[in-house]
Amino acid sequence: MGKVFLALPLILFFFTIAQADIYKYIDESGVIYYTDIPSVKKANRVIKEKTKDSSTDSRSAKSVSASKSYYNSIIHDKAAIYHLDPSLIKAVIKTESNWNCRAVSRKGAMGLMQLMPATAVEMNVHDPFDPEENIEGGTKYLRYLLERFNGDLTLALAAYNAGPNTVEKFGYIPPITETKQYVSRVLSLYNGTTTYPSAGSGSMKNTKKPEPIYKITLEDGTILFTNSYLFTNNPVRF
Repeated sequence: MGKVFLALPLILFFFTIAQADIYKYIDESGVIYYTDIPSVKKANRVIKEKTKDSSTDSRSAKSVSASKSYYNSIIHDKAAIYHLDPSLIKAVIKTESNWNCRAVSRKGAMGLMQLMPATAVEMNVHDPFDPEENIEGGTKYLRYLLERFNGDLTLALAAYNAGPNTVEKFGYIPPITETKQYVSRVLSLYNGTTTYPSAGSGSMKNTKKPEPIYKITLEDGTILFTNSYLFTNNPVRF
């Protein structure tokens, strides 16, 4: 009986789903080879690469769009409960998981708002892959961080990424590249930046949406105009 060899690195793919054409050939010693490179004329194709169905891609795009619409409803509900701007929650979700409710990071963070297991337990999230539970937990945690850092959104976001103890240790955004980039990304999305110039590029311009202004009537009757949504439960937007 001839020996069989699988040309690496095809072993994993060959036994799962073929991502390329697979060829089989037998050498003069009777050894059987499987490879994605038809290096000899006598090689016969035994598995044909699967091609993408444009209709499948279209259905997938529609599914993503439908999911975002569903998430949007949840986000606004949770934002109202925890008195946060829905746009801030969306910016965090976009940065954390890019709207993938099944996302899992290398460190074990899970779901849309990438909750660590300990945080999920602390926020009473039983299924971090359930969109509503995840958004609830993430929004609740973000509100907690804002209160812990006296309404400082920059520090709250840094704590969301690096942990509150790390931020308190430094008293400012920790000198961690990932955390600095994370805070910058979320704030850029939240403030409405639509383009992101590459380093050293002076030709690209940032386009920002105008900031909303809110009118707030305090308990003593004082009227306050502010661009922060975080001051009150019932702001009047201009």
